Amino acid sequence: MNPQNEQSNQGLKKALSTWHLWGIAVGLVISGEYFGWSFGWAQAGTLGFVVTTVFVAVIYTTFIFSFTELTTSIPSAGGPFEYARRAFGPVGGCLAGIATLVEFVFAPPAIALAIGAYFKVQFPDLDPKHVALVAYLVFMGLNISGVKVAATFELFVTLLAVFELLVFMGVVSPGVSWANFAKGGWAGSDHFSISAISGMFAAIPFAIWFFLAIEGVAMAAEEAKNPTRSIPIAYISGILTLVVLAIGVMLFAGGAGDWQKLANINDPLPQAMKYVVGENSGWLHMLVWLGLFGLIASFHGIIFGYSRQIYALGREGYLPRCLAVIHPRWQTPHRAIIVGGVIGIGAIYSDNWITIAGQTLTASIVTMSVFGAILMYVISMLALFKLRRKEPRMTRPYRTPFYPWFPLVALVGACVAMGSMVYYNRQLACVFIGILVLGLFLFKLYSNPKQGAGSSSN
Repeated sequence: MNPQNEQSNQGLKKALSTWHLWGIAVGLVISGEYFGWSFGWAQAGTLGFVVTTVFVAVIYTTFIFSFTELTTSIPSAGGPFEYARRAFGPVGGCLAGIATLVEFVFAPPAIALAIGAYFKVQFPDLDPKHVALVAYLVFMGLNISGVKVAATFELFVTLLAVFELLVFMGVVSPGVSWANFAKGGWAGSDHFSISAISGMFAAIPFAIWFFLAIEGVAMAAEEAKNPTRSIPIAYISGILTLVVLAIGVMLFAGGAGDWQKLANINDPLPQAMKYVVGENSGWLHMLVWLGLFGLIASFHGIIFGYSRQIYALGREGYLPRCLAVIHPRWQTPHRAIIVGGVIGIGAIYSDNWITIAGQTLTASIVTMSVFGAILMYVISMLALFKLRRKEPRMTRPYRTPFYPWFPLVALVGACVAMGSMVYYNRQLACVFIGILVLGLFLFKLYSNPKQGAGSSSN
């Protein structure tokens, strides 16, 4: 056998416990509590964005309760790609794989830029882009060094990040008032109007950022010790943790002072804390340094996620098979990690082509990532319905509660979100469609994927 194929086929190491998976579930997302969501205030105002966030939280809660059935039934590093391939064949799998790659490859550059912004608070002369580049190099290396090392680090920084959000809420609480939060809360107005409704729909991508990528746990399924038991626990406890933190962070940050000054920046929490404790407080410096753990947790976790998706697509022939090579010593998909990192670093330094329609670079990258996520959610819920009919006897260690209503709510909500995003982000939507078309064209032209479900889909 070819040595390269031998490395490709040795498989991923089963080393992850339930706590590791919870750490990945929350860690993948928790940077969304630190930045990105506040761009939604610029669109909808604080009160309007609360409505949008509740709507999105319902989508994610019903989605996770439904998605868990797929993850435990088909525990594969390919995650959504594998579910869609089993339900709809190679083309369906390819479409889901491209959408997932867009989500997971575009999210890390936005997080890396936020890491740079947090460092700039402490060191004003630093260029955030250069800090972002260093972050990529460090955490790509950590991901290559071994899955258990990477997952243990992820759990550690996630726990610190959750603790830090609780500290933030406690420190600013003396200065929080409803009057601050509600002032101009309906898209800049004190009164509800038609423009407020428009702002709520326009803010959907930034509410999604609160929860984006939690589904990445699916891509750790092949490396879980007991996926049928641990994945449902990790998913359900993870989404409940994130909903509570999202509502809390938003209310405390918005009530601390003039929220409109926080609406278009990458570090809203340190700036909100300044309203209460001042610029020279030790609490502020602690938030900046410990707040980095939240960003690092998501950045590190999403590198894990994109690498497994690239690895799975390469293993099945949808991408060059050389990307499915496992490192002989560390048993990690090192080439997939490096390729995704190169794309992300390119996005960081690409202001001229990715900053579209007046959005900041970070907002544009966030929106592009959300486009990929929403399409993947739609395909995944359709796959759940299809597999219930197509393979009624398939082993399902976990079954969706309140079926078919939960997946139906998630599906309809995701379709509404997608329609809204296309309407309010037409240029970025065209770029996203172009990526999908290019991916499908290359798939048809060059790849020769295996037919049917892969060996990991038993």
